[in-house]
Amino acid sequence: MKRVALTVALVVMGGLVLAAQRGEILEQILVKVNGDIITKTELEQRQIGALRQRDPNFRPDTDTELQKALGEVTPDVIVNAIDELLLVQRGRELGYALGTEQFQGIVDNIKKENKIETEEQFQAALKQEGLTLDDLRRQIERQMLVSRVQQVEVAGKISVSEDDVKKYYAENRDSFTTQPQLTLREILITVPTTEQGVNVAADDAARARAEEIRQRLEAGEPFAQLASDVSESGSKANGGLIGPIARTDLSPELLKEVDPLNVGQLTRVLRTTRGYQIIKLETRTEQKVKTVDEARPEIADRLAADKQRDHMLGYLRQLRTQAIIDWKNDEIKKAYDLGVKQQLSDVP
Repeated sequence: MKRVALTVALVVMGGLVLAAQRGEILEQILVKVNGDIITKTELEQRQIGALRQRDPNFRPDTDTELQKALGEVTPDVIVNAIDELLLVQRGRELGYALGTEQFQGIVDNIKKENKIETEEQFQAALKQEGLTLDDLRRQIERQMLVSRVQQVEVAGKISVSEDDVKKYYAENRDSFTTQPQLTLREILITVPTTEQGVNVAADDAARARAEEIRQRLEAGEPFAQLASDVSESGSKANGGLIGPIARTDLSPELLKEVDPLNVGQLTRVLRTTRGYQIIKLETRTEQKVKTVDEARPEIADRLAADKQRDHMLGYLRQLRTQAIIDWKNDEIKKAYDLGVKQQLSDVP
């Protein structure tokens, strides 16, 4: 089936078209936010980015398939676009700006990280991305303004008290409990099978070989080296190493064999569905519960992140309420209202 060009289908959505008047291409405005505009082209770029982020290999076969995907991403896309614009405007109100020296320092870092040595190479890289130097500066300044506002107006006003930490620890103690873990090594000797099943003689031979290998281990040969030499399991590449794995991930039958072992000891030769195995207990980590002091940094990070998310949503709601938003496209307005509703429903 003929694949649909993404940009063509985007034009269809909501009747967003470019008009040519007086020999100039006029960009359609979708919405004005405190006088600043969001255009059809900007929305398309954000839609494409959202679709690619969701599925880098997305290639719609039909208009219907593409329209469905756009309907799913556009509510978030337009909400994020307006929120970002509101934060940029707030940053400018607070007097933040990207200085020339600061911008040049960022450009120098970009060149260094990408091993760009000449100005010609840098200009070629910008052209490849469809950017001019002024475009790059605007992008970086927007990111800087958003980040500064989030840090100063939201994150900088968040605190986590000791009572918050203790309460969270008491309610989520299990999440700070480390389950018992084991690290094992194995040597496997497989038993050949035929259409008639397992040959008794072959089974006896495999068992005898496994018993001989165990005797060599008891005599002091290094388990990892012997596993690499004789084991028929894929773990031989790592000297027979398995794990660390949760104790509960082992079968009850194997636990009966492993639990009584001290670190460094071997099981007897075990008959399993895979053949004959010898298991060594390499390490054992018992269950441990972090104290509140040990868990404090992790708890503080979790609580701060939760508070920052909630404060950020409240801050954005305030900016939206105070803003003058003039919609020029009813379909995009509907998508925005849906996106805001979905955002609220996602708040715990």
